[in-house]
Amino acid sequence: MINVRPIARVIAVLILMIGGLMLTGLPVSYYFECGDAMPLLQSGLICLAVGLLLWLFPFRGDNTIKKREGYLIVAVGWLAMVSFSMLPYLFSGVIPDIPGAFFETVSGMTTTGASVLNDIESVSEGILYWRSLTQWIGGMGIIVLTVAIFPLLGIGGIELFVAEAPGPTSDKLHPRIQETAKRLWLIYVALTGLLTLILWAVGMSFYEAINHAFTTMATGGFSTRNASMAAFDLPAIQYPIILFMFLAGTNYTVIYFGLKGKFRKVWQSDEFRAYLALVGVLSVIVTLVVKSNTDLAWEKAFRDSIFQIVSIITTTGFVSADYTAWHPSLTMLFFVLMFVGASAGSTSGGIKIIRNLVFFKNSFLEFKRIIHPRAIVPLKLNGQIVPGRIITHIIIFLLLYLILFLIGSIVVSAMGLDFLTSIGAVATCLGNVGPGIGDVGPVDNFAWLSGGIKLVLSFLMLLGRLEIFTILVLFTPYFWKSN
Repeated sequence: MINVRPIARVIAVLILMIGGLMLTGLPVSYYFECGDAMPLLQSGLICLAVGLLLWLFPFRGDNTIKKREGYLIVAVGWLAMVSFSMLPYLFSGVIPDIPGAFFETVSGMTTTGASVLNDIESVSEGILYWRSLTQWIGGMGIIVLTVAIFPLLGIGGIELFVAEAPGPTSDKLHPRIQETAKRLWLIYVALTGLLTLILWAVGMSFYEAINHAFTTMATGGFSTRNASMAAFDLPAIQYPIILFMFLAGTNYTVIYFGLKGKFRKVWQSDEFRAYLALVGVLSVIVTLVVKSNTDLAWEKAFRDSIFQIVSIITTTGFVSADYTAWHPSLTMLFFVLMFVGASAGSTSGGIKIIRNLVFFKNSFLEFKRIIHPRAIVPLKLNGQIVPGRIITHIIIFLLLYLILFLIGSIVVSAMGLDFLTSIGAVATCLGNVGPGIGDVGPVDNFAWLSGGIKLVLSFLMLLGRLEIFTILVLFTPYFWKSN
């Protein structure tokens, strides 16, 4: 039987935290005198009231969180966070319809970066701050933050962390899960603060610096400008963004070891080496193609190329140039990169490099097994044998991801989208990337889509952010059986 009490209490904490974070937009609103203080205040107070009532309601049961409760908390928790986080859009009238507000909020919380706003620069500063903050909250997962404070609530959170933490890796920075969550957030906050100071120092206003630091470290891609990062066409701004996007797409365990000076452990990561090699090789290839097909200077061709490669691989979705206008082959390349993703244990979406690495390594070893059918040929990653259960899990994940992509493309196509836009929209939403191809490319947005299509794509964004299994397991009969 499902233990409702801990689920309700954790959801209450999440809603309370959302309400408290909404209120941090009030100083921004008052400073800029932009007139959005009341929508933010009303939304924040509603969250605080609902969260407090849910916390005080006398649900039966104890505070034990097991597997099923953990998965329900993550799924219901994200739905609750999204539902309450869209209130400022509705109350301010910036996005007056529920499907549009829901899409924008899901895109923020899942760090996808797809938007329904036609004129971002006309939106008030307080609402834009909240929009960026939703990505920062979703980047590491606010649920991981609550894991760090669970001891204060009398709730144990190991099952919750397993359900929320991105990627198949089981690396731990510390044997206690609460300490792990604290270290993850410390790194996350520190890098966000450092990037804010760098961007402020090289020419951005402090307001724009903190907004872009939020969405860079979250690999989200929301910007305060209609032209995204193309509006800041300066090497001094774009190169730091490239570096921090790359860091945000790196496994936080690897970052932790790097900060501790354990560089051998950093280099021992097969995934990190593959990630670095992929970005390096593609940057050279794309730069050469861009240079041969445009009249850009070498530095500009390289900067635009590496920016878009890192942005798409890490699923950040910032745009510094229209990559669909470079060459048809590059459009196809960037479409494929939407399925790659960066490192497991990072804030990026997508399939993740480690899964692709395991798949290709195992596929290559299968040829050896065919030649030597009696030989035991183990697959190794980071010098250790990968258990068969993990390989099976990854192959099933890849198949489910592909099936969801195909079904999603068929559904939105049946709802009126052309083929290219359908596969572009589904790929970018399922992979939490942001810009796609077709009529949802880097110079377009999602405002023109019907409400039904927005809801379908919102569901795909949630599936991608929570890595498919966390949501789909709720639709299986095994989950609801008492034994």
